[in-house]
Amino acid sequence: MKKIEFEQKNLFGVCPFMTAQHFISKKWTIPILRELLDGTKRFNELQKRFGITRTTLTQRLKILEYDGFIHREVFPEVPPQVEYSLTEIGKSFQPVLDSIEIWGNEYIKFLKKRDEKKLQ
Repeated sequence: MKKIEFEQKNLFGVCPFMTAQHFISKKWTIPILRELLDGTKRFNELQKRFGITRTTLTQRLKILEYDGFIHREVFPEVPPQVEYSLTEIGKSFQPVLDSIEIWGNEYIKFLKKRDEKKLQ
């Protein structure tokens, strides 16, 4: 199959690689999931951790909830408190995040070595 034909087909939900790419390529997905691996977090904790706007975080969390990766629990208080945690499918993503971390650290080492060679 030619590259252009592959890109033109909607392979989300069909091809595992295109499905994963579609999911993890969305901004803030990986950091949010990584943060929730450490346990349940409140909205304000996540916002402070990443320094992103309320609107951006709200949108991202809604998508992650819709995609089935996180659970949102609202407590009937004034003001309302909301907590986010990983669902089973979200927890199953941990090996992927671990692999990304290992690969990312190796690539950082590679980049540093490459840049050191350029300076010589």
